[in-house]
Amino acid sequence: MTNQCSNEVYELKRIIEISENIVFLGGAGVSTESGIPDFRSAKGLYSKEPFTDGSPEYMLSRTFFDDNTAEFYEYYRKNMLYPKAKPNKAHTALKDLELQKKLSAVITQNIDGLHQAAGSKTVYELHGSVYRNYCMNCNCSYGLDFIVNSSGIPLCKKCKGIVKPDVVLYGEGLKGQVIEAAVNAVITADTLIVGGTSLEVNPAASLVEYFGGGSLVIINMSPTKYDEYASLIIKEPIGEVLGSVMKL
Repeated sequence: MTNQCSNEVYELKRIIEISENIVFLGGAGVSTESGIPDFRSAKGLYSKEPFTDGSPEYMLSRTFFDDNTAEFYEYYRKNMLYPKAKPNKAHTALKDLELQKKLSAVITQNIDGLHQAAGSKTVYELHGSVYRNYCMNCNCSYGLDFIVNSSGIPLCKKCKGIVKPDVVLYGEGLKGQVIEAAVNAVITADTLIVGGTSLEVNPAASLVEYFGGGSLVIINMSPTKYDEYASLIIKEPIGEVLGSVMKL
């Protein structure tokens, strides 16, 4: 890390030390250090050749799921499922902050379950999880292995209905209970750490507007529209930053 980044890490450490109720809001950049690609970086989904002329947003939309279910699952299995991925230093640091009673909640746009795998307990998954799947006919539940080990369209063992991932596809709304809990967490936080997200996708990005605490920290490689409101901005990989803070 550069000296400038080292200074920023020390400042983040200071902010964490004086905070009593930290909330973390994270996006795809939190998981890239675990080998899971985001959408728009050099190694993101947009850099891959799609199965059709559609964008990743279209391939992962409810419209495409309903109209082209087999093609949806072909794309979904190849690009969205990483069962061998492991938590990185960012996930571990957030778990440790929760154990220290500093962090009260993780709000994530990711669907990979890595925060829970690291040991975090209070996690609000805005876009659902690949680890939960359900039959659209009888609501029978299935795990990730069922989807990974199936071929074509996964069908319910009980009623032969189509099994759908419990993830929020483009064109679908977020679950009211989850977004309400996330809003309440942000409102009551004295520090909000935003990491690995460009804050371009709503309603997740708009959660920042509910924050009225003392310190808004943004850790992201590229600028965000909320940078002008931040107490601290760090443009370095979030795993490296949080890992360094926890070592101090």
